[in-house]
Amino acid sequence: MIAAYDLARWLHVIGACVLLGTGAGIAFFMVLAHRSRNPALIAHVAQTVVIADFLFTASAAVVQPLTGVWLASLLGWPLTTAWLLLALILYVVVGCFWLPVVWLQIRMRDLAREAASSGGGLPAAYFRYYRIWFACGFPAFFAVLAILWLMLAKPAL
Repeated sequence: MIAAYDLARWLHVIGACVLLGTGAGIAFFMVLAHRSRNPALIAHVAQTVVIADFLFTASAAVVQPLTGVWLASLLGWPLTTAWLLLALILYVVVGCFWLPVVWLQIRMRDLAREAASSGGGLPAAYFRYYRIWFACGFPAFFAVLAILWLMLAKPAL
């Protein structure tokens, strides 16, 4: 029978992989679609990205803190342990960037759909949203990398 610690650790690692992998994949495909300047392609990719964010990123975003608290409890680590507290703070930072990014992806999808159906080009608002979306990705991505490092290194801060 699998021990609670092994299950909690496995679920936590899987959640971290899903968060990092989905985030990187979404960014990659959105950037490539954007570079095409093709409204129909952008609308299609953005629709897929929005679905992926809701299916994978959102579910992993819920599982991560639950499994993290479970692990800390099993190991007797107070949530105020410096590296763990910093990881939790960074997790909130990631969420503060991710929530607007999802809204931006939905808006970019809708604007690209409208441009594709009208046969026109992408509006200025699309490009403004894209720049904000792109800028939000860097701090969120590097915060996730920092969280992973903290989880693995568990430094004495």
